[in-house]
Amino acid sequence: MNNVSIELENQSLETNKINYNKILQQEFLSELELKGRSKNTLKNYRTDLECFNQYLLKKQKSTNIAQFTESEMVEYGKYLQVKYTSDNSRRRRVQALRIFFDFLVEKKIFSTNPVLKIPISPKFVDIPRPATLVEIKTLWSYLLEESKSTNKIISLSAKRNQIIILLIYGSALKVSDLEKLTIDHIFIENNPRVLITTTKRDPYSIPLPPIFPIIYKDYLTSLEELKSIANLEFNKLLYNANPYRILSGGLSSRGIETIFVELRKKLLLNITAKSLRQACFFKWIQQKHSDSLIKEWLGVAPSYGLRPYKINQFKFSYHDNFIEELFKKHIN
Repeated sequence: MNNVSIELENQSLETNKINYNKILQQEFLSELELKGRSKNTLKNYRTDLECFNQYLLKKQKSTNIAQFTESEMVEYGKYLQVKYTSDNSRRRRVQALRIFFDFLVEKKIFSTNPVLKIPISPKFVDIPRPATLVEIKTLWSYLLEESKSTNKIISLSAKRNQIIILLIYGSALKVSDLEKLTIDHIFIENNPRVLITTTKRDPYSIPLPPIFPIIYKDYLTSLEELKSIANLEFNKLLYNANPYRILSGGLSSRGIETIFVELRKKLLLNITAKSLRQACFFKWIQQKHSDSLIKEWLGVAPSYGLRPYKINQFKFSYHDNFIEELFKKHIN
């Protein structure tokens, strides 16, 4: 056998090993999916594991994952230190690999988890950067004015965006929560609340701003009219549209973020869905709600830390009064 043939055979062997590794990784991701992990979470795990795969190829290490040693894992940790300047980026890739190797231990491919030998970078907790009250008022005023448009789609989209603002600033919903909402998740009788369903815990509800039912009823009336014109039927709370017609029921997280991008450009604001949600955290703290109640509304564990918000609470001032005051001026 000549040298070329030997090289090709070795390449084929390495390719099969890589494929075996990827089969294990896909099996791992499939198991996470069955446990209810979101598409975004699975995508992140896949990206983090691909970093490990690329390292094996780049360093020409043994690509047979079953033969990967603890000393080689330490070398991977050093590789991450050079490749990423962000502590959080390094930490995320180590954590993803650790969970994958926990899976391999369960499969009895490893007796112990070699990833435990990699020192984990400390988690960097970013300081809160909430949207200012002036920004939120500016945005709210703009949406109220735009809802007066003679173009029914533009008017309806402004009302939809009002609902989005109320759900984020009023109830601290994430964009991933918003995209799942249906009309059945909204309760406006007596004490208005929004129901959040998740695979990670039992369903729970969050109070809505007092003015929400009025704006919500107006939104639904306009929505049903244009759904009928477009000959569409859907139960999603939000919808996707262009300036001329409703395209479909439902609005993805990316679609919601795009709305904020467009509003920032129009109004020259720095407001984002995240900064608007952080403003709600400060508002709840300033309204003297207990930590346990805030954590219940956020759907987080009792160990979740509110300290960054508490120590910065006196730098900001938030309330709901302007929402109703500006709305009343708008309808008069």
